[in-house]
Amino acid sequence: MKYDVIIIGSGLGGLECAYILSKAGRNVLVLEQGAHAGGCMQSYKRHGLAFDTGFHYVGGLAEGQSLHSIFSYLGLMCLPWQRLDQHFDRITIEGQEFAFAEGYEDFADTLASYFPAERKALHEYATLLRQAMEQAMIPFAFAKESYYEFLAETGVWQYLNTTFRDPMLINVLSGTSLKMELRKESLPLFTFVHGNSSFIESSWRLKGDSSMIVDTLLNGIHAQGGKIICQAEVEELVEKDGCLVQARCTNGEVYEGDLFISDIHPAQTCALVKHSTTMKNTYRKRIDGLENTFGMFTVSIRLKPGTQKYFNWNRYIYRRPDVWDFYRKGGKVAGLLASCRVPEDGGEYADRIDLLTPMLWDTCKRWNGTRVGHRDQDYEALKARLADECLELAECSIPGLRNAVEEMVTSTPLTYSAYTHTPQGSAYGIRKDFNNPLTTILSVRTPIPNLLLTGQNLMLHGVHGVTMTALQTCATILGQEHIIKITKT
Repeated sequence: MKYDVIIIGSGLGGLECAYILSKAGRNVLVLEQGAHAGGCMQSYKRHGLAFDTGFHYVGGLAEGQSLHSIFSYLGLMCLPWQRLDQHFDRITIEGQEFAFAEGYEDFADTLASYFPAERKALHEYATLLRQAMEQAMIPFAFAKESYYEFLAETGVWQYLNTTFRDPMLINVLSGTSLKMELRKESLPLFTFVHGNSSFIESSWRLKGDSSMIVDTLLNGIHAQGGKIICQAEVEELVEKDGCLVQARCTNGEVYEGDLFISDIHPAQTCALVKHSTTMKNTYRKRIDGLENTFGMFTVSIRLKPGTQKYFNWNRYIYRRPDVWDFYRKGGKVAGLLASCRVPEDGGEYADRIDLLTPMLWDTCKRWNGTRVGHRDQDYEALKARLADECLELAECSIPGLRNAVEEMVTSTPLTYSAYTHTPQGSAYGIRKDFNNPLTTILSVRTPIPNLLLTGQNLMLHGVHGVTMTALQTCATILGQEHIIKITKT
């Protein structure tokens, strides 16, 4: 059987493309090398409790906001979403707490209450954030070249230090940006603005685990005639006369298609095209030479019953006021995100909390050749030490957390690399660089005319960014008008 579209990888971007294309009448096949679909949207269970792999909260789901229409189209607005408090993110730096408020004007006014001399600059920044979301609601608005070039070619560190005078305010504004990799020398304003603005529209958690998102998309794809095959690792994308014609899997199966979409890392995609007349070595070398962002060390905590009250916001906690450099310095864990799971019983006490802190691949890569589940004692000691430091720091804002722990599960970039097949366990995909935006911000198109890309490695990461990128990928196939109708429904 020949498919209209074959999608390699079943992360969020791949599943969203499969849903949109199958609903448009295309005959779609998704090939997933793992045992389960979902990529970083997977969840796992320990003693009856489900923990999320990479999803914690999402922005812009209220009616009229940037994700509402497309999530409605995908069937995801039917899930049990819970809106976070007005002060949805709370940043603690050296014991001082600051709040991010929902709504662009309230966001600026709330921060101005801490930094009154910066009120005008804060409202100008809020206007920039709002404009970014207005652009995002029409996925092709990036075509406004002057706007796009300004955001892509401006370093956020330069922008913040030009716009604001107070060093503490700059750290506070950057304090929720464990949602991205803060690097003074490379991070574009484009990534920073889009990584923060949708949450200021409105922020939401699921009353349940992220597998609900995956299952909803899978059910929709199946209902629309699409097909998903797990444990189908593609070993080669076969080219003939300048176009791809087949996906060959390690189990011997061969699938023919007219169009191919890759939701895996672009470097891995290039490696699958073993013989090509159209994908030149210059393109391959360019993709292979791109750096990846850091990974995450995660402590997933099962709480003793009735010990920790649920908090309907996120906590970002820093030991020192050097938010931009802390993850690259030695010493103790210096910053983390604490995210609480919504109690599924409707009660006031939480049963799960996740602590996340950046972790460089170099810190754990020497164990990369060791079989999963059989790391040595040094690796286990490293995880135990980091978990202890995370608990110590978290207790600055969540007193008594250590005594409330019933069980902990820890993961490193090695874990993510092994189970989600993400190169180097990268949390946010390819590192974007305002010095080289045309090199590091990738197009959905490739030199092979019927091979497209999608996912967090291209333009934007996170649920919001991956969804916007999936719309761009599908627009290349279905046309812009088709996708604009979806986003305007």
